[in-house]
Order: sequence, then C-alpha cells, then structure tokens
Amino acid sequence: MHICTPQQPVLQEVSSEAMRLPLPLLLLFGCRAILGSFGDRVSLSATAPTLDDEEKYSSHMPTHLRCDACRAVAYQMGQHLAKAEAKSHTPDSSGLQELSESTYTDVLDRTCSQNWQSYGVQEVNQMKRLMGPGLSKGPEPSISVMITGGPWPNRLSMTCFHYLGEFGEDQIYEAYRQGPENLEALLCGGTNGSCSQEILAQREEL
Repeated sequence: MHICTPQQPVLQEVSSEAMRLPLPLLLLFGCRAILGSFGDRVSLSATAPTLDDEEKYSSHMPTHLRCDACRAVAYQMGQHLAKAEAKSHTPDSSGLQELSESTYTDVLDRTCSQNWQSYGVQEVNQMKRLMGPGLSKGPEPSISVMITGGPWPNRLSMTCFHYLGEFGEDQIYEAYRQGPENLEALLCGGTNGSCSQEILAQREEL
C-alpha cells in the first residue's frame, strides 16, 4: 500500500506478464490518503486500461498511439546523441561538439536497439496514451495505472528502426543539430506524419 497525498501522484506499473491473468483480477490498484488534522481518510483507486485486440496482439504500433511513439523515438534519439556529443572531443567550426558519421550512425542504431522498458500504456482523460520519458502530458491524475512490457518495447524499437530507415542517419543527425523540435518535426510532422492534424483528429474519434 502506498501512502500518498493529492500533491504527490502515485503511478502503478503493471507488467504485461501479469496481464496474462484475467483482466478483472488486475483492475483495482489504489492508495489511501490521510487528509486533515483529524485523520479523515479518502480512498483512491484506479483501473488498468482495457486493451483491445489490436493493442494486445498486433506486431505493429496501433495507429492511435503512433504520434506518442514517434515523439518517444525523437526524444530518445536526441538524448542519446546529446550524451554522445558530451563525450566527444571533436568540436566543429563553431566550437560545439560534433559526432563523426560512424559515431552517430552507431548511436542511432543503439538507440533503436535499447529495451524501451520505461514506456507503457496509461489511460489519460479516458483516452489510452503511451507514457514515459519525453511524453509528459501536463498534470497527472492523482493515481493512475500503466501497463508496461509485453509487446510495447518491441513496437517502439520497430518504430525507431522504421524512422531510421525512412529518413537515414545523416538527415536525422542534421535535424537534431538544428534543435530537438526540428528532429521531432522531421520524424512526426508533415502532412502524412504520425502527429499530423488529420491523424490526431482520427485518434480523438476513437
């Protein structure tokens, strides 16, 4: 049992191994907050998101989660490239650290090959979303449940390699050098991008 206050959101993570059990056995997760000087007790609870067949079994990232997945990939690529540059001893003409082609190619490949275990699915405002580093949605509910593991890490890895193949290491690194927002715009923006207004409108209708 977690003791929490409304100012301290509690996030429960559920591995997909646990999700092999019948979903009703996994529904209730909660914590109890003790409020007021007289110890008034308020019970808080949350349920695990109910996944449809596509979300459970498809080898590909479900369409309505592809924008979140793309943003996660852009964030991870940027983080890994930044760490590599911090260790680099090869400054460019402006004095900033610059990676060689072989180095950033290796960094991007290792980014896509990571385990992606810090990401999972959570229900936010009655809508299923991917959550994890780089995917902050603003104020979190006082208590929530995230489903991690299972097919999600592999889907994110496949998504990452998809963008790597579509745009190439050179273009991705060039966009990153222009700023994190440019990298996300390259991967996720545009008319046909995963985060285009048309795609987001379709997700809102689900």
